Amino acid sequence: MAELRPEYAGQWRFDPTHTRIGFSTRHAMVTKVRGAFNDFEGVITVDPENPERSKVELTVKVASIDTRNADRDQHLRTNDFFDAPQFPEITFVSSRVDQVDEGHFIVSGDVTIRGVTKEISIPIDFIGVERDPMGNLRAGFEGSRRIDRQDFGLKWNTALDSGGVLVSDKITLEFEVSAIKTEDSATTANG
Repeated sequence: MAELRPEYAGQWRFDPTHTRIGFSTRHAMVTKVRGAFNDFEGVITVDPENPERSKVELTVKVASIDTRNADRDQHLRTNDFFDAPQFPEITFVSSRVDQVDEGHFIVSGDVTIRGVTKEISIPIDFIGVERDPMGNLRAGFEGSRRIDRQDFGLKWNTALDSGGVLVSDKITLEFEVSAIKTEDSATTANG
């Protein structure tokens, strides 16, 4: 794992072409369904001297849900699940960042899904920083967190003959983030 260095101070924007904001859940209690949101914006503000002052903000467009099945995606956009017309965005705004050890953080904050806001904490690994062929300074982060979808009003389900349910209440949120440093953002972070 990588360490936070002083030159990493400033704003980093999620690169949507190299970032996955995804999820997985059990289907029919025997297999997993995976999906992702393809339209989102995220910003990380890094303070290497005081990591607890770092921030993360993420906005996801619900209509961009993609489980590789058009019928299922359309169902997920309805009032049975996300109700995309009434609640078009999922948001996360951090309230604190705790460094566990080198390269490992807990990012805590408020997630809002379907108009319901709850605090969650997400373990995040800082993978490292490299300069890409286009000259961008690029950072990698990965993490996951299980939540209960019922906490956010996503209650639809169907009983199975075995006594189980079609869709698990437990959802694993999956974050594979590639972020590009914004030019001259170090001065705004320290100013």
